[in-house]
Amino acid sequence: MKHLRSNLLTIIALLPFSFISVAQVITTTANNGQLVMEDIPPIPDQLVTDLNRYQNVRSAPFRGFSENGESIYVSTRFGDVNQIHQVDKAGGARKQLTFFKEPIGGIFPQPNSNNIAFNMDAGGNEYSQIFMLDTKTGTSKMLTDGESRNGSPAWNNNGEAFSYQSTKRNGKSNDIWVMDVKTAASKIVVESKDGSWWGPVDWSEDNKKLIVLEYVSASDSRIYMVDIASKHRQLLAGDLEKGTVNYGLAFDANDEGMYFITNEYSEFQQLAYKSFKQDEVNVITKDINWNVGAFELSNQGDRAAFTVNENGIDSLYLLDTKTFSFKKVSGIPTGLVGGLEFSKDGKKLGLTLNTAQSPSDSFVLQLKDDALGHAELTRWTYSEVGGLDTAKFSIPELVTYKTFDQRNIPAFVYKPQTKLTKPRPVIITIHGGPEGQFKPAFRSTYQLWMDKLDAVVIAPNVRGSAGYGKEYINLDNGFKREDSVKDIGALLDWIATQPDLDASRVAVFGGSYGGYMVLASAVHYSDKLKAAVDIVGISNFVTFLENTKSYRRDLRRVEYGDERIPEMRAHLEKISPNNNVDKINIPMFVVQGENDPRVPVTEAVQVVKELRDNGKKVWYMNALNEGHGYSKKENRDIYQQAVVLFFEKNLL
Repeated sequence: MKHLRSNLLTIIALLPFSFISVAQVITTTANNGQLVMEDIPPIPDQLVTDLNRYQNVRSAPFRGFSENGESIYVSTRFGDVNQIHQVDKAGGARKQLTFFKEPIGGIFPQPNSNNIAFNMDAGGNEYSQIFMLDTKTGTSKMLTDGESRNGSPAWNNNGEAFSYQSTKRNGKSNDIWVMDVKTAASKIVVESKDGSWWGPVDWSEDNKKLIVLEYVSASDSRIYMVDIASKHRQLLAGDLEKGTVNYGLAFDANDEGMYFITNEYSEFQQLAYKSFKQDEVNVITKDINWNVGAFELSNQGDRAAFTVNENGIDSLYLLDTKTFSFKKVSGIPTGLVGGLEFSKDGKKLGLTLNTAQSPSDSFVLQLKDDALGHAELTRWTYSEVGGLDTAKFSIPELVTYKTFDQRNIPAFVYKPQTKLTKPRPVIITIHGGPEGQFKPAFRSTYQLWMDKLDAVVIAPNVRGSAGYGKEYINLDNGFKREDSVKDIGALLDWIATQPDLDASRVAVFGGSYGGYMVLASAVHYSDKLKAAVDIVGISNFVTFLENTKSYRRDLRRVEYGDERIPEMRAHLEKISPNNNVDKINIPMFVVQGENDPRVPVTEAVQVVKELRDNGKKVWYMNALNEGHGYSKKENRDIYQQAVVLFFEKNLL
């Protein structure tokens, strides 16, 4: 790849005694000036060629059934970004329905219609708008105001209206509105008064009531039932004092109760049913000590499907709603399961499957009359993998290691399949969230690193990760923030005990909160690291909390601490990497999106400046048409190429 334009910027500082210090920042751009790179060397053409196949892997996750249930909708990329496609038979051609320059977000087919509502933002700014697509004519129109942030549309049962979350009232409150699709008139039904996030879940059969979610934090959420006409709301689940996790899922077939997920009765998030009349809760998965994830109820209400996250691997179950008995679906490949949706007649279940050796593709499970019965699982899409033999992709090994307080930290380890000739370099990749969880999905980037760098990739789920119980997820909150960084230190110690790993050649890589973890690891463990890649990471918690978009600021204060409280502010300043760059003694690569509403570009700018002011080596990449991560292929390609070049020069 040859950079399109090069401009040498020379910064000259006149110091006392007429001493002149000259610092040079070499700036290049690509993609019509949308990708700005500072101090990044030209990427060799051979490297571009070597990585080409890994950068032409596609996916086609399941997004819904057509009205008649004969076709499915998927999202995939034939150009630069993902768009909506229709597939009419298993293994059939993908017919593209949308042709936007921005990627499509959520897809929500309108009941009793062939129209589809969908989300889309501009340049990664996450100010999503809701659009309506007529699949017969291919025309679409924007339904929301084009200015506020809108999402989570939930159709009522006749398809004449949908509820949705929006900040249109004041730009920061996450309220719930209802829109009449014929007139596009909206009315507010839930006002957020305290900075929490509200979203719609499900409508009652008569379209008069709505189950809604109030999300306070990863450890505190409540479920209410709202009367659309009066706006009166009734608390159905949740503890206003101590805080528990509760996610509403659906009304039952007769609106006599609801299905929901809760951790009130366990360390884990369980599937439960609450009767409105008896005010009783029946915990359905009381014997499963893992989190229940996705859930879908058939239109007939006689059966449901749900997934269980078992140590990062998903299992699929069918549920008989009359008896609450359930059964694991056999024949599902080991991996991740999502996107559950029943066809309108309840005879088919659509889903997305993703494994370590196969990208996300769409499948349909044929169901039997028995609520727990099923026939064969049929694959509907076969995504292109750039000519790679994915059967040879590494399947990660799940390991645990002891950390400073003797807890066991889980981690997935990917190793090259080639013969070991000497200890291999290691790339530690750290997930975001912080309440995220690394799962062993299909990851062509990791395979690229294994094939081209002969590197081992380790993905830990440090304290604060989801999926391991409510105690574990709260171990890094507030003043305990750096305990999760210590878990990375313990991983570095573990690496030093493994004979096939080279403890003298270790890099850290991560995005968002994982970007903070990369910066913090560089602060504390530069003596054990060779290089670090920070993607849209937090460099200073105080400036992050002050500058992140107002609609999410209070949610983040619950997790990280309130910077308005003097004691907490002092703590956050103390642990912020931006204030400790003098301790960083390894090459850094900082990657950012200009329009990021979560971690503003100022977080990257200030840490790059501090690093340079302290004479540290840093590469910097900023995409002017991206936000919290890169969604456009032309930007992703160059970013991935630059990361490999950075590792070649600084890790190997």
